Amino acid sequence: MRTSILLSLLFLTIAPYVSQSSAATSSKWRGRAIYQLLTDRFALSNGSTTAPCPPGHQGFCGGTWRGIIKQLDYIQGMGFDAIWISPITKQIDDPSRAWHGYSQQDLYALNDNFGNARDLKDLASALHKRNMYLMVDIVVNHFGSSGFPTLTGGQGIYPFSSLHDFHNLCFVEDYTNQTNVEKCWLGDVLYPLADVRTTSPSVRNTYNDWIQELMSNYSIDGLRIDTVKHVETSFWPQFQQAVGAYAVGEVADGDVRYVCPYQEGLAGILNYPMYYSLTKFFTNTSHHSADLIAQMDDLSTQCRDPSLMAAFSENHDQPRFANATKDMMLAMNALAFTMLADGIPIIYSGQEQHLAGGDDPFNREAIWHKGYHKNTTLYTFIQKLNRVRKYAIATPKANYTTSVGKIVYNDDHTLALKKGPLVAVYSNRGLFTFPYKVSIPNTGFGTKTVLTEVLSCRNMTTARDGSVSTRVWRGLPMVFLPSAGLKGSGICGR
Repeated sequence: MRTSILLSLLFLTIAPYVSQSSAATSSKWRGRAIYQLLTDRFALSNGSTTAPCPPGHQGFCGGTWRGIIKQLDYIQGMGFDAIWISPITKQIDDPSRAWHGYSQQDLYALNDNFGNARDLKDLASALHKRNMYLMVDIVVNHFGSSGFPTLTGGQGIYPFSSLHDFHNLCFVEDYTNQTNVEKCWLGDVLYPLADVRTTSPSVRNTYNDWIQELMSNYSIDGLRIDTVKHVETSFWPQFQQAVGAYAVGEVADGDVRYVCPYQEGLAGILNYPMYYSLTKFFTNTSHHSADLIAQMDDLSTQCRDPSLMAAFSENHDQPRFANATKDMMLAMNALAFTMLADGIPIIYSGQEQHLAGGDDPFNREAIWHKGYHKNTTLYTFIQKLNRVRKYAIATPKANYTTSVGKIVYNDDHTLALKKGPLVAVYSNRGLFTFPYKVSIPNTGFGTKTVLTEVLSCRNMTTARDGSVSTRVWRGLPMVFLPSAGLKGSGICGR
């Protein structure tokens, strides 16, 4: 009886926030590939490719939602079927703090530097006509504060304007102290970010109501949530319930045991543990594969659903891959691993142009300066990867989006991953390596099966035991699929 009463009370608490949104559920997002862009730095409304935006500029450069609409062919041309855009809410009145979208002041007003409500609705409509999804970045943890240290009327923060809606002033100084991380403010004396008291029931109710309205008003399909680890974990289950769609949280930490518990409250988490391991392996030809393999094992056992983690090898908060190494073969291996291993892949705008910016803000370049060229090495390479991934997803009984990849071969600098119908081979030896032979057992392919290496379109035949013997040339990644099933796929001209 006591258990029944408790369950009834829990239902009454959560029920008001069962989403009525038609937004896409997590299962619908599994097969998507996401192109992340910074709205201010991606495209201008007038289509200019010469408008000034110096490297590292801390201010608005002019990118808009209307500009994104005009460049959807460029994005979809790579095979992406979802985009992640910057936060859309009204920002603090300081361009140096506002252009990126993480210093909001009003939840219920839009950032008019990016456009108006009609522009945003038109962006969602244009995407949906192409069967593409819209993911919007949001911030729950904090607001940009123009006053310090007092929060009173006139600060412009809405709908939270009472001191009781915010934590007492202190700055995050100790990331080993979770109380400090959750209850203190990000920023500093000059640029404080007012930390919302998300333990407050009224604050939680306000957020839950707001997010349902936002997603409905602008036909948003999913969310990326900033600074998730700075909010107590008990906040997220009810918020996710209100969202009613796939939401992926930023927990910027490399420790699987710290990151994975956040997936108990949110559908997805940005896979920072894998990011740190894969960049360490693929940017350094002397690094061994053991750490990357161990990280894959840990994620498969510690996270509730690794297939809903978001895979990435670049984003706006980390130095570009090409800032660490200019080796194109290593970049191609990192991209292939990001796109074809476990999780929902995210590619950051500019990766396809091999941009090499360093730490924030130098990794937030104006994409229009590259001219949206579609014939670059990595643009066409990403096209191939998206085509292969879509084929693997569509393969009957392959369970590609829900299965966990299995390591079937590894040495110090090479690993082969079996996932669904394909076997992918990755190397960190780089461009200037001699060809070397690998023999891959347990592929799942049959005896004397003709395979196509779909990135180079070379054919080969398996051994009697189904194993694959091949050479790694110039450090290039390889992806093997049975040739017989490729007819009509568009892969390798089939």
